[in-house]
Amino acid sequence: MTPDIDDIASTAMGTAMNVRIPAGLLVTALLIAGCGGADQAATATPKVGLISKTETNPFFVKMKEGAQKAAQAEGLELMSAAGKFDGDNAAQITAIENMVAAGVKGILITPSDTKAIVPAIKKARDAGVLVIALDTPTEPQDATDALFATDNFKAGELIGRYAKAAMAGTPAKIATLDLAPGITVGQLRHDGFLKGFGVQEGDPSIVCSQDTRGDQAKGQTAMENCLQKAPDINVVYTINEPAALGAYTALKAKGREKDVLIVSVDGGCTGTKAVQSGQIAATSQQYPLKMAELGVKAVAAFAKTGQKATGYTDTGVTLITDKAVPGVEAEDTAYGLANCWG
Repeated sequence: MTPDIDDIASTAMGTAMNVRIPAGLLVTALLIAGCGGADQAATATPKVGLISKTETNPFFVKMKEGAQKAAQAEGLELMSAAGKFDGDNAAQITAIENMVAAGVKGILITPSDTKAIVPAIKKARDAGVLVIALDTPTEPQDATDALFATDNFKAGELIGRYAKAAMAGTPAKIATLDLAPGITVGQLRHDGFLKGFGVQEGDPSIVCSQDTRGDQAKGQTAMENCLQKAPDINVVYTINEPAALGAYTALKAKGREKDVLIVSVDGGCTGTKAVQSGQIAATSQQYPLKMAELGVKAVAAFAKTGQKATGYTDTGVTLITDKAVPGVEAEDTAYGLANCWG
């Protein structure tokens, strides 16, 4: 007689355990175990990944804070990673690979190298992962599913317009303390500042340009170098507030802190206090917590419905200064401190 499949399974299991298990009981147990495994898979907490440029920049600290809060509210598990320094593309690639392997539904990333990261992002998207850029667009921008960010060109344009009006016709000697080559956010802010000020690249009023990677110590060194090259600098554009505070330190060491106009971008709480104290004349405030919150909500929606976020979402920018100028809309530092990176 041909043995019943239930008897085969029962005998095999019983031999392994030296116990004879009734066939019907074994099949029931296997069905229960199978259903339990499926239920566990169905109810596993969806994961969302956050990859920032560094863990130390206050901007990204706030971004992570926003992501964590939103993930808890949406019932997601947050995985986070960052480069060791601004520009650490290798660490971001590794983070993407690790997150995809861990089964994340979506990845939120502020790319350090906006071109070099694209192949790793493509692999993640090909694996079915939703990828959203925060703050900094990739090159090309459509390498990610969506972008939630400040209009960085507008942020630069606002401080350029402010600086032009504040100079009130005084001939400008401009230093630009930039980010680094090949990073879109830096180029957009730089280009926006030039447009707002009403000059083009190569204009003789731009007497010095140095890269800072958004770092305070590098900002100080860059300003020192510029002062050696052009001691009569009277306007300083900075990529962010750490670079601005580095520039202020260098200017103060030369006794120039009172007669040089510094403008910047970020609007963090520390930077806004620097505007309040007069170290920075004006800054364009952006909102990383909002970027992260919107990004996490988009991943949660994708996990629930399969619907992917697309296109660009402008998360807003506000000029902050206590010395308003005609024709440039701004809020004061009281507003800035109430909303710093909110």
